[in-house]
Amino acid sequence: MATDAHDGPDPEASGRGQRVLDLLDKAIDLQTPLVRKNIARARQRNPEATPAHVIRNLERMYVSALSGTGAAVGATAAAPGVGTGVALALSAGETLSSLELSALFALSVAEVHAIPIDEVERRRTIVMGIMLGGSGSATITKVAERTGQHWGRQVVAKVPVETLRQINKILGKNFITKYGTKQGIIVLGRVAPFGIGAVIGGGANAALAALAVRAGRRAFGPAPTSWPGVAGDTSPTFEESRG
Repeated sequence: MATDAHDGPDPEASGRGQRVLDLLDKAIDLQTPLVRKNIARARQRNPEATPAHVIRNLERMYVSALSGTGAAVGATAAAPGVGTGVALALSAGETLSSLELSALFALSVAEVHAIPIDEVERRRTIVMGIMLGGSGSATITKVAERTGQHWGRQVVAKVPVETLRQINKILGKNFITKYGTKQGIIVLGRVAPFGIGAVIGGGANAALAALAVRAGRRAFGPAPTSWPGVAGDTSPTFEESRG
């Protein structure tokens, strides 16, 4: 992973925008080694689980985990003696956690579908495409000049890396605009007093997670009917990887 770490999604991005992309890359780098372990642990819980069952479990864990991080920060803001500055600092830290959870979810679903995630550009396309939802899908298919359903199969698994770099430059700009705006609104909502922030934080994160889940289903389509063969493991799941 170290060899391709310098191929950023958009070298022209600067300031706050570049920091958002740097956080995204950090999240992807941290979570990529956990993807197969995450799937193996989910399968160990139910050895008879089909790929479709495991994907549904990954979706539930993702929504629950992301909602929990937002609610926890919001609740902290309402605690006696906690000022707005502290709450904002906590929320800034939670942004990385939410990106990590989103990266782990998107890459885990891709792995179940046997979509290659061995190259950093493919990982970026998967994560940004799913987090951006419909606009991400439209960008990916347009730049790749591919039509049809399930861009995860039609584009990420098949087009050259150079094409993915072009896609990621555009996705990166959209990600800065849309994700940064959404997070800014959520952050301000989380620091609301009297416990309101917990409701806003948890609800907003749950909504973002639900959008990503739907985007993942559109990106990859129906789950495979059988497993390609993933070795068992006792390593961290979604909840444990946050610790």
